[in-house]
Amino acid sequence: MIKKYLSLVLALLLLQPAVAQDKEQVKTLSLQEALAYALEHNEDVQKAAYEQSSARYKVNEAKSNGLPQLNGFGKFDTYPSIPVQVIPNVFQGKPEEMIPVQFGNPYNASAGVQLSQLLFNQSYFVGLKAAKSTEDLYRLRKAMTEEEVIYNVSSSYFQILQTKEQFQIIEANLARLEQLNKILQLQYENDLVKKVDVNRIKVNKTNLETKKESLISALEQQMNYLKFFMGMPLEEGIALTDTKIVLPAQATDRDNVLLSQTQVQLLNKQTELTKLQLENIKAGYYPTLSLNGTYSANAMRKEFNFFDASQPWFTTGIIGLQLNVPIFDGFKKHSQIKQTEFNIKSLEADKQKLTKNLAVGYENSINQLQNSSTAIVAQEQNVKLAQEVYDTTNELYKEGISPLTDLLEAEVSLREAKTNMNNEVLKYQLAQLGYLKATGELKNLIK
Repeated sequence: MIKKYLSLVLALLLLQPAVAQDKEQVKTLSLQEALAYALEHNEDVQKAAYEQSSARYKVNEAKSNGLPQLNGFGKFDTYPSIPVQVIPNVFQGKPEEMIPVQFGNPYNASAGVQLSQLLFNQSYFVGLKAAKSTEDLYRLRKAMTEEEVIYNVSSSYFQILQTKEQFQIIEANLARLEQLNKILQLQYENDLVKKVDVNRIKVNKTNLETKKESLISALEQQMNYLKFFMGMPLEEGIALTDTKIVLPAQATDRDNVLLSQTQVQLLNKQTELTKLQLENIKAGYYPTLSLNGTYSANAMRKEFNFFDASQPWFTTGIIGLQLNVPIFDGFKKHSQIKQTEFNIKSLEADKQKLTKNLAVGYENSINQLQNSSTAIVAQEQNVKLAQEVYDTTNELYKEGISPLTDLLEAEVSLREAKTNMNNEVLKYQLAQLGYLKATGELKNLIK
């Protein structure tokens, strides 16, 4: 028995450093720190950053089409059987007679360089504009992705804080019931109360313990969602600090607020790109002009001796201009123009719908802020009254004037009042997030 006791003590001593180490690994995060971590590690933000970086090289790619294009080439041909042509026999003065003749050598080689320079192409200039607009498009997409991550992380953060607050409410109620249960148990043992009173306490306590277990499970799930939005490993331990949002002064010009939204800017950029696409199609009606040059050397041998310096190579140089004039394409570009024009109208309709939707979200966010603020004041008074009722009923119960049922009802009412207050605080915090989202100021949370 003593050996078993010593083994248990030794095991506990060995476990203490590990437990302490686990506690040290828990990272305490403020909302700003959580958002900063998310903007660095969230996979969607990283992907948007990669796409933005890739778009920068699209501009360079578009510019490259207007720079000189230089290519080298080389070719080697061998003829196991030299081609035969039939020509008049002028060599013997018999033009009416046709004789077979082989032209060429069995081994032929050529090498050289080709240079081309674009002189005029209307599509090139439109392409440069489109590439730069594409870079702006991906920048806006990254900004919108960051806003979504900020909203999701902040929303999860506040939900966890409110769940923890609800957990503390349940803990406080359980502590009161536990104390009351001990008193009633002693009274029951001394025949001062009935068994049914003890059972009532046990029922209420069991119900609260069940709610506590549900909250523990909900808190774990919410923590996992928060880590997912942050791009954090699920096994990493974190603790959150209480935080509040300070809203900026309410904007007076709603239209300017809505037009500055990233979603609207993104849609405007998509419309701009579609209009550039229309310009590019129309540019297909313009002629193109380019400068071309070729310098090459050729050799024909009866034997494979191309590396013999004494044998000649014959050089050729060509410089020329190439003009391409589109004449008729079967109305292909006309059909493309009409399709693009309807796409532009579709984007304009999307913008009108988005603007209306944002306006509704803006007005609703202000309305929700006002309602939640009023509800919090009402719930604060309600909690205060419920606390007074509980304290008074508790004193009356101790004096034997009030029955146990009244005390339990007062305890339930106090718990419900605090729960309602907690829920209203969460609604207000989510309303604050909704307002920042509606005004395009979510990034103020990381400042």
